[in-house]
Amino acid sequence: MQTRAAILKESPVPRPYVETKPLAIETVSLDDPGPGEVLVRIAAAGLCHSDLSVINGDRPRPVPMVLGHEAAGVIEKVGPGVEDLVAGDQVVMIFMPSCGHCLPCAEGRPALCEPGAAANGAGTLLGGVHRLHQDGHDVYHHVGVSAFADYAVMSRHSVVRIDPDFPLEKAALFGCAVLTGVGAVVNTGKVSPGQSVAVVGLGGVGLSSLLGAVASGASQIVAVDLSEDKLRFAKELGATHAFNAADPACADDVRKATGGGVDHAFEMAGSVKAFELAYRITRRGGSTVTAGLANPAHNISFQQVSLVAEERTVKGSYIGSCIPTRDLPRYMNLYRMGKLPVDRLLTSTGDLDGINAAFDRLADGETVRHVIIP
Repeated sequence: MQTRAAILKESPVPRPYVETKPLAIETVSLDDPGPGEVLVRIAAAGLCHSDLSVINGDRPRPVPMVLGHEAAGVIEKVGPGVEDLVAGDQVVMIFMPSCGHCLPCAEGRPALCEPGAAANGAGTLLGGVHRLHQDGHDVYHHVGVSAFADYAVMSRHSVVRIDPDFPLEKAALFGCAVLTGVGAVVNTGKVSPGQSVAVVGLGGVGLSSLLGAVASGASQIVAVDLSEDKLRFAKELGATHAFNAADPACADDVRKATGGGVDHAFEMAGSVKAFELAYRITRRGGSTVTAGLANPAHNISFQQVSLVAEERTVKGSYIGSCIPTRDLPRYMNLYRMGKLPVDRLLTSTGDLDGINAAFDRLADGETVRHVIIP
């Protein structure tokens, strides 16, 4: 079949994107789903900094590539061997497919699936194939999803079925921002009621972490960002303190306000400076968790002696250390109960044709989540 898609043909691309137009809206050929695959009509796709980092070159990927990974849609057709999904099912996309058989999957850590990571790096589906083509050439898949399109074919292991009445423009946010942000707090950090939390970087993932901290019963929740608007918004969502990271006294002020630092600091900006700040505001014996995807060429540094003498913990968190089939329904239920107001992160919606201008707004920090409705 033929479908419209937003194709990135080179990377990096300079700003402003409304002028350089890194994403071309063009027609591509889309194969029928093969064994273990599904055809999905994309209903909503969120713009995330992980997409932006491919455009600006921070996350090198093969091109040409159809971007988009945070999405929800409706099953149109299933391939051979798919017996637990049918046409009409609503699904949320997961940007790390899990094979279910490798060692990390067997250990209950599907976010670290080895075949999934290899396929994502190669720009293929989990089975190692390309289902997108243009002018006789293969087009690469973005982390097995490629949701900036009207339709997409993906592995059965890249989708989770959801309730048929859940609004899809909100469901899309759960596939990345919520799984990653809330999961980092609940699964990776294991925040307990009454503990203190700081979130450094208040994008969609960071604000989801903040919501996760509120839902977990954290007593002090410190928001840190460069944007005063986002800091004000964080206070509305439940932050007890807010500090601007540009202030030279930021770390000292956080430690003073929290009696020596927080139990758990979460770095969500994908920045070395943000991580170093998060580490500085973590108390003795506390944990610093990073889920920000920085440029691979950037390295962090901190005192090795503090790691030992203060019994610190530094942890990475990918997709919030989630088991999507377990955690996605849980987080959606919390949303329905009013305990995880994810809908407040949805800043705006628009069509596929306005995607380049929307990425400018994301890069400028003007939006938390803009969702494309094809």
